[in-house]
Amino acid sequence: MNRSAQSAVATRPDRVDPQAEAMSDAASLAAFDREMDHSGIVHFPAVLDAEASAALKADSERVIALRRSVQARNGVEQGMEGIGHHMLGEGTSLDTFVAAPPLWDAIERYFNGKFILLNFGATLNLPGRAAYTLKPHRDVRAWTRDYRLSLNMLVMLDDFTAENGATLFLAGSDRIEQPPTLEAFQARALQRTGRAGDILLFNSLVVHAASPNRSAAPRAALTLCFGRPFMKPQMDWPRFLGPGAEARLTPRARQLLGYDARVAASLEEYYQPPERWTFKADQR
Repeated sequence: MNRSAQSAVATRPDRVDPQAEAMSDAASLAAFDREMDHSGIVHFPAVLDAEASAALKADSERVIALRRSVQARNGVEQGMEGIGHHMLGEGTSLDTFVAAPPLWDAIERYFNGKFILLNFGATLNLPGRAAYTLKPHRDVRAWTRDYRLSLNMLVMLDDFTAENGATLFLAGSDRIEQPPTLEAFQARALQRTGRAGDILLFNSLVVHAASPNRSAAPRAALTLCFGRPFMKPQMDWPRFLGPGAEARLTPRARQLLGYDARVAASLEEYYQPPERWTFKADQR
């Protein structure tokens, strides 16, 4: 998430988007294109079943606790309550999630080609707390107009309701270069509610923010960001996961984690036939 975004927290009154229509599946590609062009946000209901959602939620809570210890050790824990970054490598269902990511065809259609994982986080929107995710922001700084540079995935691991802080989105803000003022965001942004197992895909230029959780329990979600293979991810996944990880990866996980889009580290690596290139020819 972009922590350099506006400093004020989005605390506008609840207002659920009455126009938010859930797409039944990825079969209606024309509908996907229309909604992405219109609002920048597409809602896919019931992508994950209850068992998968529960496992991801439990593992998210465990890995967030592990990341919290690193945040505290390095003095950066303030404002990160309930937030974990770079959630892979702990041998959990989160690793399994990237082995066969849902909605692959829709994501590939969005980019019209290959893509990689820029970051993989998880959030527990905690009651009465104000993490940096409550600030209106975009998850990409560069303004690229019609060129699709990156895409966000929000995986609901709990029901998203007005009471527990369903995410606020300013639909169509991906088409406007200047981000809105806080006042404009509060006046026009609408909440996207849904059920555990639903997934939102949205253009990373869409301005959004978590909203305050006024329920009695945390509200869990996964937050992923995908980008084109030439982009630099927030984490060097091949180095992060270690030398033994590559052999265990599915082809899609290998693509997603950037194993096919690595920068050569020596002349010996660079001067190789195409089948041995570290940055494969189909990455663009």
